Amino acid sequence: MEAYKRWVRRNRDYVHSLESLANGLTWLLPERFSSSEIGPEAGFVKLCVTTFLGIITAINGHIIDSTPTNVHANSTETAFPYSLCISALKDLETLVEVVAEHFYGNEKKWNFIAITEATKVLVRLALFHKNGYKMLLHGGEIPNVENEADASSSQHCNGGFTEPRGHHGPNFQRYPGQNQWNLEGRALSALSRFGENARMVSDPTWLRRFQQQQAIVKPPTPVAERPNLSSILSEKGLHGVLFVIGEVLFITRPFIYVLFIIKYGIRSWLPWFTSFIVELLGMGVTSYATRSGDNWEHKQLYVSASEKNELKRRKLLWALYLMRDPFFSKYTRRRLESAQMVLEPVPVIGFVAEKLMELLTGAQTRYTYMSGS
Repeated sequence: MEAYKRWVRRNRDYVHSLESLANGLTWLLPERFSSSEIGPEAGFVKLCVTTFLGIITAINGHIIDSTPTNVHANSTETAFPYSLCISALKDLETLVEVVAEHFYGNEKKWNFIAITEATKVLVRLALFHKNGYKMLLHGGEIPNVENEADASSSQHCNGGFTEPRGHHGPNFQRYPGQNQWNLEGRALSALSRFGENARMVSDPTWLRRFQQQQAIVKPPTPVAERPNLSSILSEKGLHGVLFVIGEVLFITRPFIYVLFIIKYGIRSWLPWFTSFIVELLGMGVTSYATRSGDNWEHKQLYVSASEKNELKRRKLLWALYLMRDPFFSKYTRRRLESAQMVLEPVPVIGFVAEKLMELLTGAQTRYTYMSGS
């Protein structure tokens, strides 16, 4: 396994090219939703191949992302690969659904889907706890590594230039209304750099070498303690607790949805409305806890750019409710069929609309394609 890791890391571009070629070749297999006699068997084979390639791609991506960059990076490889586990579960979920439906029927397949969703919930909750209750990006498939310390250091940058704070010497003063980058400011900065360069020249070589050796053997800075629920409550207050509640609702929503389907059936409106209410409640709580503009002082939650994009992505996933039964059967399908009938006489567009309708109808029958989990 170590030899395979080294090979992947040395040939990452070649690996990506092979993955793209293999995924492209899967389109040459028979259609997944074909209604011919060989449709179910060919679709099953294509699904198995696609699932296998997805898992291999996730493993290779994890190997490349976990490449050690320093002497302390090897400790991260021993940690449980949560992101890889979540990606593999998502790739396996469609295969589990198809196999369960084939051998146990359309109703009992939901029991196996519930087991898969419960496993994803447990893994995501463990990752949520391990990361110090930080927002999960793409359901935990992408690591959320940005923290408040990184953001505070980047706030010292102005227009792409780092503001040289604290490097002007003890005699430097910034007068009121003085712009550091005007003529006087540049002159003072030049004098400060000249003094530092003169001091470096005057220092003997052995002293500089000793200082460099001291910097090399200096022990690494201690890792910050991982937050827990009590520390979040004391540092972030009620908004921190609301943020945790919102993330837990987002993580558990698919499992709740499947449980209601098992209880009331896929044609019932209760699972659809329950899932949508949980989704709205979780997003509302998270948005309230992370919104800016309130004077919370030190208890304000920091939201990175990637987390803001994640909130936008979650809102876009609400469009999947249009493709879930019973809304799809009662409203969306009729609109799509009407649009197809209107576009059918057009030579090229009519053919594309027909294939698109076939693809959407076939994909809608699979829970995992429309689950958004």
